[in-house]
Amino acid sequence: MKEEERILCLDHYEHGIVVHALNALRNDLIGEKRPTDAVDELLLKTIDAPYPKHKRRSHHEAR
Repeated sequence: MKEEERILCLDHYEHGIVVHALNALRNDLIGEKRPTDAVDELLLKTIDAPYPKHKRRSHHEAR
């Protein structure tokens, strides 16, 4: 079965909130001595997420 991929667009502020929330969850799990593997993977994906690529017209392109 093919894994479904989702795209979530966040501004800089929202991205920071998500990263801090995931890090707080990770710290809570560490404090409870529970595994953090899933949160670690999601946190890394969130931090390393690429910026959206905007299509730009060249200066020479007709309008």
